[in-house]
Formats: sequence, structure tokens, C-alpha cells
Amino acid sequence: MDLAEYLPFYPKLSPQQQQALTDSVEPMQAKAGTVVHNGHLDCLGLLIIRAGQLRVYTLSSEGREVTLYRLFDHDICLFSASCVMPDIQFEVIIEAEKDTKLWVIPSCLFKQLMEQSAPVANYVNQLMSSRFSDVMWLMEQIMWKSFDTRLAGFLLEESVLEGTPSLKITHERIAGHLGTAREVVTRMLRYFQSEGMVRLSRGEITITDEKALRKLAE
Repeated sequence: MDLAEYLPFYPKLSPQQQQALTDSVEPMQAKAGTVVHNGHLDCLGLLIIRAGQLRVYTLSSEGREVTLYRLFDHDICLFSASCVMPDIQFEVIIEAEKDTKLWVIPSCLFKQLMEQSAPVANYVNQLMSSRFSDVMWLMEQIMWKSFDTRLAGFLLEESVLEGTPSLKITHERIAGHLGTAREVVTRMLRYFQSEGMVRLSRGEITITDEKALRKLAE
């Protein structure tokens, strides 16, 4: 296991701390659709994504989902160890969007390393700042961009992630990502179809005019 490949602070740890990490890290696998972490009561530990894709989202008081950001190969998930960071006050849920292989650093060891190692504490602060920027960007999108623009951008992003213009995704799933109702997504997709930008079929959306979608997403 080459933790140095995934953890920038690893070479700066003492030999004893490196050994403690190596001895304590646990492998984990999550099938697509599995909830990996469910709020502050579930303090799993620091997640290292070896391969796969995770979605970090939150719920409104009415139960509506909105995706905050996604995590990919070599990414680190802090919020799964939020119990050791008391300043974090909001709830997030972490779900595997694809079959995912992870390593888990237990919360107790992670907390100990943050307290003992300045490089670890600095890295956590940098990562928290990056995630905060992600969330602020999302808030700006929701507040200032029209829904058709956001939906066009989402479809283009999905196409890049999946490597195909044919997306096997439901309207309900899209609504969960974008923090709206399924009916709103369906109406807008039907409009996109009427304009020749997509083709709709059961459980699938095919991008037929990428150039027009990109122009709308600008």
C-alpha cells in the first residue's frame, strides 16, 4: 500500500506516525448506490478514494437533495470524519455513484495526527478551503443562473464523466443533483428535445446537439 501516492503529508510524518497509518488503514468497497456516510452520527473516518466515484450531497428540511460536489480517484473525503472537526455544523450524505474502492483512516487516528502534525493540520485546512469554494460556487449557480443553464451544464459534465453522449440517468436522479423537483427537470428536458439538443427515451438522455448545449451553458 503506497499511502504517499494519496496523502501529500505522508512523507512529512515521523516514521512512527507512518507506521501507525499503515497499520490502521482499512480497505473498503462500496457498490454503486450505497450510502457510505449518513450525517454527523456516522463518523466513519477519513476516506481515500482509490478508484470509483462518490457523491456528497445534503437534504433540505423538505427532503430535497442537492449535490454539493463529487469525489474521484485519489480524492480525499473529510466529511466522513466530521465528528473530529467540531466546527462543521451541517449534515452531508456520501453515496457511491459507481462501484468504489476506498481506504479508511479511523477517526481516532486521524484526530491524533491532526493534533500532532502541522503538515496534516495544514493539509486539512487547505482541503476544507477547497471544499468550501466548491460549495460557494454551487450556491452562486443556484442563486444567479437560470435552471436551463444549470441543466445544460450538468448534462455536458455527465457526458464527459461517462465518456458518452448517451446518459443512462433518470429525471429523478438529475433533480437530486440539481436540488429541484423531477417535474421541473422533465419539462426542461422536453424543451431541450423540442429544440433538437437531446433525445429522450426511457431511462436515457442522448445529447444530439452538444454545440447548442454548450452555448446555453455559458
